[in-house]
Amino acid sequence: MATDNTFEEVFTELRKILLPYAKRMEVSQDSETVYMLNTHHVMPNKQPLYFGGVRRGRAYVSFHLMPVYAAPELLKGMSGELRKRMQGKSCFNFKTVDKGLFRELKGLTKAGAARFSDEKFIERLREWQSAARSK
Repeated sequence: MATDNTFEEVFTELRKILLPYAKRMEVSQDSETVYMLNTHHVMPNKQPLYFGGVRRGRAYVSFHLMPVYAAPELLKGMSGELRKRMQGKSCFNFKTVDKGLFRELKGLTKAGAARFSDEKFIERLREWQSAARSK
């Protein structure tokens, strides 16, 4: 059974994956249980584009990575082990530190950051969100 100390360690290690991107994004929350990053892109709903975050819950620690939702092709080649950790379209849950899976998430995060830095991709997201809002 995972303890609070285990979850604290998992949270710390997952947070480290996102830290390098804080310099070029906006940290919207940073506490002992939540760390969230937004891009500087403002979407049609007047909100910044959410990049990702880590949330320490009671049952597991969640790593959210919005680029895999917006660009599901980023998941091609993902290991079966990491896929088993997915909940929904952009969330990965962990109870213990898994250095191999965390390395894989680090690569996925890097690819996602590159995608969310591509102005043409962001413009397509804005168009998609505008179309979805007008329906």
